[in-house]
Amino acid sequence: MAILLTSILLHELGHAWGCLIQGIPVNRVVLYGGGGFCEHRRSTSSYEDELIVAMGPIVNLTLWALCSLLEPFVTSPELGWVLVVTAQLNLFLAVFNMLPLMPLDGGRLFHAVLNRMVKPVTATRIAGLVGLIGVALWLPMIVFAYENFGFVFLFFPPLLRHWHMLRHAQY
Repeated sequence: MAILLTSILLHELGHAWGCLIQGIPVNRVVLYGGGGFCEHRRSTSSYEDELIVAMGPIVNLTLWALCSLLEPFVTSPELGWVLVVTAQLNLFLAVFNMLPLMPLDGGRLFHAVLNRMVKPVTATRIAGLVGLIGVALWLPMIVFAYENFGFVFLFFPPLLRHWHMLRHAQY
């Protein structure tokens, strides 16, 4: 649990770093049961958002690479286990976060890139449609995972965050 929370915190600090290097003040970084978020003080453009959003998964991929590279040189089994678990967990977080579904980073990045190619309202509609398809596929995947692997993997992002994102959406 400590590895997961640390990885999520570093992921969110990556978003904060993306804000700060672009001169965007950060209000706070928050962790909660379903992940976390980085709250900045002002609205961002799609171009600014691309770097901010990408920095979280980049941090996870960096942690994966570092832990994977260091693990073969470690002689302690306990530390080796920590490095392997940290590497695997961060690779999973990076890949999962890049699914093109809101509010995941992949969904936000997908929306930001669409904004470069089409009108903002069209970008939002396309991203929303992809999100609906993702939700429709998510439910059968949960049943498949339970039936074949014996576990339930659910992801229900907090409604408050969705409300906050919609309230501050730029169209």
